[in-house]
Amino acid sequence: MNIEECTLCPRMCRVDRSAGQKGYCGMDAVIRGARAALHMWEEPCISGTRGSGAIFFSGCTLRCIFCQNHEIADGSCGKEITGERLTQICLELQDKGAANINLVTAAHFAPWILEALAEAKRRGLSIPVIYNSSGYERPQTIELLSPVVDIWLPDFKYMDANISKIYSKAEDYPETAKQAIEKMLQYAPECVFDPEGYIQKGVIVRHLILPGHTKDSMNVLKYLHETYENKIYISVMNQYTPLKQVKDLSPLDRCVTKREYERVLDYALELGIEQGYFQEGETAKDSFIPLFDYEGL
Repeated sequence: MNIEECTLCPRMCRVDRSAGQKGYCGMDAVIRGARAALHMWEEPCISGTRGSGAIFFSGCTLRCIFCQNHEIADGSCGKEITGERLTQICLELQDKGAANINLVTAAHFAPWILEALAEAKRRGLSIPVIYNSSGYERPQTIELLSPVVDIWLPDFKYMDANISKIYSKAEDYPETAKQAIEKMLQYAPECVFDPEGYIQKGVIVRHLILPGHTKDSMNVLKYLHETYENKIYISVMNQYTPLKQVKDLSPLDRCVTKREYERVLDYALELGIEQGYFQEGETAKDSFIPLFDYEGL
């Protein structure tokens, strides 16, 4: 895919990133990242006791108003990384015992990642690669990355296009996410786990419950379960943390209540969802947001 007229994401900016222009993602032709380290706060089959080798990239094609990683999502910060360095980072994380390589918000760097991961595999990278995504993806970009990705970890944020328009400036999000998940399943039609319980292949779809929007959460779960049944795992998350950028925006200015969360979980059980993960305990804390201090880069 040509970055001289960039169409890597559904925004279809068509800017010439090779000439230093920046699209909606906020990035030009230089890879930038914020952290590469063992991450312990993913689903049990991803982090386990070994940790996931999470590489957080700067910039984002969606940039939700409530984003927990807002300080890097707008592209205003990040350390430059060459393709060669990205290859080395993956191998270093494997040497540290990572259960997998976890590419966090990476669509806008897809061509560079494809090259770097292919080279890492040639040099001995043997752990699975996870594509950790907002779900706002073009099928063409998914196809591009399919040779180096083993596990697809998309969000499905909204079923209501009006909500996605307000919070993410992407009225097309629901339909786009549906198409993206369909495409991901072409490359990973079933979930496969190793004897220790770590996922090796498959699709896990995440949904973050937002305060005041339990009805939309229930509609998301209904769609996912009725459409895919046991082809995917579903991860329901209650870790929404209101940060300063939404302090005056109700209902995003508060956490999800216990009643809201239990309502969604009860509905998931009523639907018959068996392959999934639910968060327990106090997860809506700043401590669950990584420090973007350029560790490991």
